[in-house]
Amino acid sequence: MKINIKKEIQKISEHIYSYRRDFHQYPELSFQEYRTAETISKHLESFGIEHRKGVGKTGVVGEIVFGDGPTIALRADMDALPIQEVGDLKYKSKNEGVMHACGHDGHMAILLGAANALSKNQKLKKGKVRFIFQPAEEGAGGARYMIKDGCLDQVDEIYGLHLWNYQPVGEIGVKNGPIMAAADMFDIIIKGKGGHGATPQGTVDAIVVASNLITMLQTIVSRNTNPLDNTVVTIGEINGGQNFNVIADEVRLTGTTRAYTENNRNMIKKRMQNIIDGVSKSFGAEIVLKYKEGYPPTVNHEDPTKLVLEASSMVVGKGAGYPYLSMGGEDFSYYLQKVPGCFFFIGSAPDKNNILSTPHHCSHFDIDERSLLIGASVYVNLIDNILS
Repeated sequence: MKINIKKEIQKISEHIYSYRRDFHQYPELSFQEYRTAETISKHLESFGIEHRKGVGKTGVVGEIVFGDGPTIALRADMDALPIQEVGDLKYKSKNEGVMHACGHDGHMAILLGAANALSKNQKLKKGKVRFIFQPAEEGAGGARYMIKDGCLDQVDEIYGLHLWNYQPVGEIGVKNGPIMAAADMFDIIIKGKGGHGATPQGTVDAIVVASNLITMLQTIVSRNTNPLDNTVVTIGEINGGQNFNVIADEVRLTGTTRAYTENNRNMIKKRMQNIIDGVSKSFGAEIVLKYKEGYPPTVNHEDPTKLVLEASSMVVGKGAGYPYLSMGGEDFSYYLQKVPGCFFFIGSAPDKNNILSTPHHCSHFDIDERSLLIGASVYVNLIDNILS
């Protein structure tokens, strides 16, 4: 497959690689991206791009004004994960227990590469490009803080991308409508009545109650969801019991739910409570559900999606348009609730023969760095097509 990297991106390819490797060596957790923000600020200053720091706590927002016209925003997330890196990269993380294991280092490098190239553009005469470097995507919802601090003021459209190790280099996942799920969390506390393991009579075994409840909760997906829809109910953690011969009096379950639509999201929450009430009555246990809503579904808008597909096709040809759906959550969804836009995936798997060998959020995560040039080229094409 032929890949057409923009000439202006080819010229600065080594810079783009160096941006990513520097960020990778010095990862920072959500709302702690102080060095990261300072590094971004220095690069934007060197490009001659006016910007402000401290947006959404630790974010950075820059802008190029070409003339009157629409304002197009491009976003990259900044935060890393609490993971100890185990790989042998020359640019391996120097911060103990912290690692860029999702690709945010690459997202920042892509956006800086696009900013660098666009800052030298002499052809565009109208519109503005806003560069949004956002903290705290990994669970803390940094997008909400950025929006509160005005990053979307006067913005007409917004675009974001994610390097994606579940697709090979040369593929770009672009799809209209829902592409990432609502990501909610829950705790369930089951309170029974303990006793001796040899005399279960008179007890309410919280572990038995939990076992039945877990099985019942799975029927939400198998029997309450339209088979053509996508939902997930996952119990990720079980804590309960004290000894081999003691009947547990309390068990705690922790998990997550995922859905592409608000209707299914609300249905899951309601059905969970109904099932819990029924199991509680059946066993005589007290069961409390603590449900926390996370990011809403990420839903692309039709016209911006067409523009991304056009810009992507200019780079990877028929490799554009592979619709990759994920049950993962993304706080880019908050931006898409405010203004039209599109979120898309850039194939970055370092091993084309085994794209599952280096999944996101693993301690040996890495990417094929050619994907950085692809992403930056798509962004430049996108801006050229919209503002020219």
